[in-house]
Amino acid sequence: MSDLVTFGETMLRLSPPDSRRLETASEFEVCAGGAESNVAIAANKLGIPSTWLSKVPETPLGRRVVGELRQHGIETDVVWSHRGRQGTYYMERAGKPRGATVIYDRDDTAISTAKAREFDIDRVQNATVFFTTGITPALSSTLRDTTASMLKAARSGGTTTAFDFNYRRKLWAPDEAEQTLTKLFPGIDVLIIAARDARTVLGFEGDPRQLAHKLGSQYDFQTVVVTRGSEGAVGWHDSVVHEQDAYETDTVSKIGTGDAFTGAFIARRLHGDDVPTALEYATATAALKRTIPGDVALVSQEEVEEVVSSGGSELSR
Repeated sequence: MSDLVTFGETMLRLSPPDSRRLETASEFEVCAGGAESNVAIAANKLGIPSTWLSKVPETPLGRRVVGELRQHGIETDVVWSHRGRQGTYYMERAGKPRGATVIYDRDDTAISTAKAREFDIDRVQNATVFFTTGITPALSSTLRDTTASMLKAARSGGTTTAFDFNYRRKLWAPDEAEQTLTKLFPGIDVLIIAARDARTVLGFEGDPRQLAHKLGSQYDFQTVVVTRGSEGAVGWHDSVVHEQDAYETDTVSKIGTGDAFTGAFIARRLHGDDVPTALEYATATAALKRTIPGDVALVSQEEVEEVVSSGGSELSR
């Protein structure tokens, strides 16, 4: 059985090469990407056997997603569906002032109908950590109930529950997200949240240290990690706040950076590291991910350890 089990949707990402516009593109680069599978892959790269649960259409596109994830070494346990679509998203990459543009095409997807009873709950209850994100309940009312049921099942089996708040404004409004996600908080042990989301969605005020302490105290989490973008992250545990600066990096792609961070943080905690050490490895993994195109952190444990030991200077050749 896997130490880490994740649950959520993985999409196919289609991107025009270079900085071309979607409306004139004649070819696309294709890869699979989803927060929960990205986390599973990052943790697996750092030595934690991981499984991704989902509901996937029995179509060539659905098989394409599952096949790619398996190539990255994680175990997939999916419910194959003859109804619903495979979610996709399109990303147009560009520098300033245009920036990146993301267009979702994920209505009526197979996973939007997923119910907890369709999955092998023993996998969840036998794992050490169960992980999902705030993206999943944003996709349908059915998934709101399913996410709550999965978290409850994990807790009842003694599995630690970890949750990335992961607010996406293109999926729902802040007030709807706040009402839905705070109802899940009693079933969550470890919360990862961006400082901007704590302010925008939850209405919390203060610097990241204050946000972490307020969240941990108010909602009785075991651990709270507040990410702060290019400035690193802070972690609250046992009423103590720990800070970790980001490592300098030359950014090729920001997509999946947060997932790489989360996967590495969970992995190092599962390896027995304390929160400060786990934050150190998580920020190193996130820095490496920013040098890699695509959604997935294709890193090795040796690379991450070298970034940590060198303080973020260029890896030796």
